[in-house]
Amino acid sequence: MTTVLAAIERANEQLFGDALACEEVHPAVFLPGPVEATRLRAHLLQAEALLRALAVVEDSPRNEESDPHIDAAFRRLEAKVDLLTALVAGFAAGQSTDPLRRLRWSARGVRMSHDAAFAPGTPGLFRVQAAEWLPSPLVLPATVLAAEAGVEPGSQSLWLRFEGLGPVLEAALERHLFRVHRRAVAESRRAG
Repeated sequence: MTTVLAAIERANEQLFGDALACEEVHPAVFLPGPVEATRLRAHLLQAEALLRALAVVEDSPRNEESDPHIDAAFRRLEAKVDLLTALVAGFAAGQSTDPLRRLRWSARGVRMSHDAAFAPGTPGLFRVQAAEWLPSPLVLPATVLAAEAGVEPGSQSLWLRFEGLGPVLEAALERHLFRVHRRAVAESRRAG
């Protein structure tokens, strides 16, 4: 038991020690198994593109008054894209099969509950719907650092370390989590 606790402490330090971490609830799953190099490269490129697109959408001004130089044609186009995105997200929302899970994550990794048991060292993919309005999942390679028996029989709390993200993807993930953190702080200030 003490070795499990020591592994959990090490995992917490590695994943969250001096990194910005957020707690959220999203559809997410860990898919165990080795990932071939070509597929891994494709997942990393898709993750980078997804996070870049999220940054463009979430960082763009929502209020038309915020930038008076934007012409009316651009605003109409932006509104049409927003509508199309909402429609596609609505259609795809019914297709999400991953269960909602409480996550604590940073750009280094994630702690999550899971309904299956995995041994430390198990490689695989972490899949999460990173934004409620966006049906495309973020898929990142990960390895189980530590595991602890959960409350439900056969469930575990998993600590997953992201693998091979590279500096650009890691920075994009850090920026995404910073925006999530900033929104959470703003919402708590409005509520309090």
